[in-house]
Amino acid sequence: MKWCRFQSGDGAAYGIIEDDNVIEVSGSPFSSYERTDNVQPLSAVKLLVPVVPPTFYAAGINFREHVEEMAAKRGEEPQFPPAADVGYRANNALVAEGESIVVPGDAHELLQYEGELVVVIGKQCKKVSEAEALDYVFGYTIGNDVSERVWQRGDRTMWRGKNTDTFKPMGPWIVTDGIDPEDCEVRIVLNGQFISKYNMSGAIFGVRHYISRMSQYLTLYPGDVIWMGTDGAPENMKDGDVINIEIDGIGTLSNPVVWEK
Repeated sequence: MKWCRFQSGDGAAYGIIEDDNVIEVSGSPFSSYERTDNVQPLSAVKLLVPVVPPTFYAAGINFREHVEEMAAKRGEEPQFPPAADVGYRANNALVAEGESIVVPGDAHELLQYEGELVVVIGKQCKKVSEAEALDYVFGYTIGNDVSERVWQRGDRTMWRGKNTDTFKPMGPWIVTDGIDPEDCEVRIVLNGQFISKYNMSGAIFGVRHYISRMSQYLTLYPGDVIWMGTDGAPENMKDGDVINIEIDGIGTLSNPVVWEK
C-alpha cells in the first residue's frame, strides 16, 4: 500500500494512493481509519511531508565508503563506529516533495545532499530482537539529509548544519510493502545527471539492528522515523540546482535549491 499526506481544505489529511488517484481517509494509518468518498487525481493534490514524526532519529555514520571518503577530504584516517550510533533531527527542517531547500545567505559553498532510506515505525516498540524488528515497521520513504559542512564541523550539536529550516526534505509518500530495507538501491541525480548510487546492503549496521538496539534503551512510537545514513562522497549544491533522490519501489524525492540573497 502507498500512503501520503496532502493538503485538504485548510488542513492536512492522509490518503491512500491507488493507480493515479488519492483516496482521502478519516483517521490515521497508525491507529484506525476509514476511506472517504473524496477521490482526487494524484496530480491535482499538494503533497505534504508523509508523516510528522513524534521523534526524528538519524543513524550515525553507517557506511564504510562514506566514512573513508569524508575522512580523505579532511586528510584524516577513517574512524568506523564500534556500535550503531543514533542522532536526532528537528521537525522544523522537514519539507515535502517539490518544496524548496532554502539556504541562508551566509551559508558556505559546502552545501551537500545525503540521499537516505527512511524507516517509519508503525507500532510501539520496546526491547525487541533483530528477528522481530521489521514487524514494527509501518513502511519506508525517502529523505535528503541536507548538510552545510562548515557549520556541521563548527557547531557542537550540528544545530545549523543539519537542522536549518528546509534542510530535511522527506517524501513523497510511504510504501508499506515490497521493500527490502537491507537490499535496496539509492540513486542520486543532480540537475538531471546521474551522480552516484549505493545499496543498503553496504550499511555497517542494518535496519533490524538499529531498531533492536534503539528499543533496548528507548521506546519507539508509531510515526517515529529513522533516517538510515548515506554512502559515498556527495557533491556541492548551488542556487538553482534540482536534487533527486530515487529508491526502487518507493519513487523519487525531488527538491530545488534556492539560495537567499
